[in-house]
Amino acid sequence: MVFQIFDDSIEFPDPRCGEPDGLFAIGGDLSPERLLMAYGMGIFPWFSFRDSPEPMWYCPMQRFVIFPEELHISHSTRNLINRKLYHMTFNEAFDRVIEGCAEKRCEQEGAWLGKDMIEAYKRLHTLGFAASVEVWRGEELVGGLYGVTMAGVFFGESMFSREPGVSKLALVYLCELMKTGGGRMIDCQFETPHLKSMGGRFISYEDYLGILRRPYWLPAQGH
Repeated sequence: MVFQIFDDSIEFPDPRCGEPDGLFAIGGDLSPERLLMAYGMGIFPWFSFRDSPEPMWYCPMQRFVIFPEELHISHSTRNLINRKLYHMTFNEAFDRVIEGCAEKRCEQEGAWLGKDMIEAYKRLHTLGFAASVEVWRGEELVGGLYGVTMAGVFFGESMFSREPGVSKLALVYLCELMKTGGGRMIDCQFETPHLKSMGGRFISYEDYLGILRRPYWLPAQGH
């Protein structure tokens, strides 16, 4: 079943009643309040901005995730790291990263990262709820990823590469940051061969919610 939701009500129906692919609602807006409520329930917007006049909301019952401590780094990725051609940063060029992700996909059929989505995530970034990882070769941005951050979970939205393999470097760097900072889980949203090869696996929606809603405290800082 797919529910209709409206701009004047910041709420969602039970996503367990949705379609097999995870689609369960359409409509509403992309306000920070609605997006933060959505991610707090494991819900995310995903729709072709050229084909759908309203946001479409997904919540798969089998969640494809990466636990930072389970990350698999391939031999080729280790070689790329060891060559020291690139360096990574966190949250230094969010706008450029999201625009890089959009640029890569804008001509693809079903492209979802349109102007409204970009502006929505930029607002979340300004509020401290969205972050990016950047990959640089010298002063040139050659790849990265971005997503929403909440309660020790990183909800991955998109990544891009302008040189072979560099998006994997961004994911490795993110996992290292999460391991040292108490991060719990990366929500990959959908399975891809790329993410599966790096340790992604499915867990149930109930297990996912258990992790997301577990009390979370940032690690104490050293003195």
